[in-house]
Amino acid sequence: MIISRTPFRISLFGGGTDYRAWFGNNGGAVLGFAIDKYCYISVRRLPPFFEHKHRIVYSVVENVRAIDEIKHPAVRGVMTDQKVDVGLEVHHDGDLPARSGLGSSSSFTVGFYNALAALRGRIVSKRDLAREAIRIEHQVIQEQVGCQDQIWAAYGGLNRIDFLPNGEFDVRPAVVDAERRQDLVDHLMLVFTGLTRLAPEMAEKKVANMGNRQPQLRAMQQMVDAAEEILQDGSRPIRDLGSLLHQSWLLKRELADGVTTPRVDEIYQAAMDAGAAGGKLLGAGGGGFMLFVAEPEVQSKIKERLKDLVQVRVGIDSVGSKIVVYEPDGLQFA
Repeated sequence: MIISRTPFRISLFGGGTDYRAWFGNNGGAVLGFAIDKYCYISVRRLPPFFEHKHRIVYSVVENVRAIDEIKHPAVRGVMTDQKVDVGLEVHHDGDLPARSGLGSSSSFTVGFYNALAALRGRIVSKRDLAREAIRIEHQVIQEQVGCQDQIWAAYGGLNRIDFLPNGEFDVRPAVVDAERRQDLVDHLMLVFTGLTRLAPEMAEKKVANMGNRQPQLRAMQQMVDAAEEILQDGSRPIRDLGSLLHQSWLLKRELADGVTTPRVDEIYQAAMDAGAAGGKLLGAGGGGFMLFVAEPEVQSKIKERLKDLVQVRVGIDSVGSKIVVYEPDGLQFA
């Protein structure tokens, strides 16, 4: 059995500029980090005692005879692309819910590709892992998604990622000392709205609208530089990052209909009224997790205002996707 562990992510600034429809002409940049909440994928060769050839276990259980019968898009896509010819059993477990704005679908793709490669005795570099996940999601599964989630899932860390018009990307760690990183984490509040949505559906609206939202996207891209400066200047309060995040959220709301909802607006305003410096809805929009930046001394007030919502403490993952169990031999048959 092989088990991979792959982090989810929080995207702070620049989201939307990681779509090829944008950075192919304008370049793109994002700033964010992988979090210490994970997607676990276990893969093993399935013993030949069953009527089915493959068993896929996530929120449902699929027992199928052929790869093209698999309903899970990432499992079907990776197995088709990699020409899997042996029976597999695949299990998924996640620390946080899917379709919630934390890049969970790309974490799954990265983690499954990593585990399958390990089962075949291959080690995949972080760069190749990100590239392959992007290729599979775009070209094989044909999902309308960006390119940042796969990179954070593969690399981990607190990074700036620049997207080049030629399709390449550059990952640069944000040079921030340990005390400043902890200060950032101490100012963050992650809150689950209770709403989930399908990211590709929201992304399609954004991509279709990009020609009409160029000023907003350029401003959001420039905020990556401003946010990086705030992080690296120890004399500036982290609250300044929250104020910038608030400006970014106002721009993000304009990218497409459905990015926000009355319930999301209600939650956001409650947190701001209670003292948050700023925040945003994570991911493509419509639901999922919200992130707020707030000074530690006001967080208890915000928690009280949002007491009906699940709140999650997070830290920064510095490893990225990794193999945590490697026992490739399993059962042997004549």
